[in-house]
Order: sequence, then structure tokens, then C-alpha cells
Amino acid sequence: MNTFIVRIISEENSTWQGQIEWVDGKQTQNFRSMLELIRLMDTALSQESEGENIT
Repeated sequence: MNTFIVRIISEENSTWQGQIEWVDGKQTQNFRSMLELIRLMDTALSQESEGENIT
């Protein structure tokens, strides 16, 4: 099971900016848009299925 903690810090230009923490991967990254947030989550899940670590 994968767990992400998403912190929305601000909302500008009709999208969110904030921080995502991947609990299982023990990593935290900032994001500047909702699209970037989704891409970070997708990358984390893809790399986990391949047995790699996210950078």
C-alpha cells in the first residue's frame, strides 16, 4: 500500500502549490501545479513497481 501526504501551501493561477511526502519511500518533494503533483505520484508508483528509488 502506498501513502502520500499532500500539503497545499498556496493556490495561484488556478492550481495548487505545495509539498508531497511519500511515506513508504521516505521522500518529500515540492510541486508547483496539480499536474506536477500527479506526475510525482505516478513516478513514485512506477518506480516502486520496478524496485527503484525516487530521486
